[in-house]
Amino acid sequence: MANDVGSIYSVALHNTHAEESQGLRQMQNQLAGLENYPQYAQILRDHIPVTEGQLKRLEQAMQAVGTSPSTFKEMVTQTAGTIGAAVHALAQDETLKNLYAGYAYQYHQIAAYRSLIAIAESAGHTEHVALFRQSLDEEKRAADRVDGLIEQITRHYVDLTTSGKKADS
Repeated sequence: MANDVGSIYSVALHNTHAEESQGLRQMQNQLAGLENYPQYAQILRDHIPVTEGQLKRLEQAMQAVGTSPSTFKEMVTQTAGTIGAAVHALAQDETLKNLYAGYAYQYHQIAAYRSLIAIAESAGHTEHVALFRQSLDEEKRAADRVDGLIEQITRHYVDLTTSGKKADS
């Protein structure tokens, strides 16, 4: 168990990296089913390279403290991302559930980066704070973009469904 600030920081880096990996997998999986929702698909397409950049920044910080991503933790969280998308695919309103999950995920990441900044400062790794602030700002922008589409996507989903057209993937 992590009981010193350096260990806490290392665990936080690992967790955030694993969560970003999971989010990346979920975004990639969702894209295939969003042909009826081009605005949401564009947000995901735009955020995929952003997430890849965030992963690189996390790996840079991990390398600086002498650690690397946990293969096991990465595998577990990526599998969870795949399972989450598969579970939503079973529901009639898969698109809406994925939209909600994506919105919640952005705010989860906002909280994770705010926490990671505080831990980095406590651990004396202030050189990493700018990296995490960049990621924090990127997550806020993504959350704002998704927020701006919730009603529009929902109405489009209702219109497709009630007209007998395919609303989900």
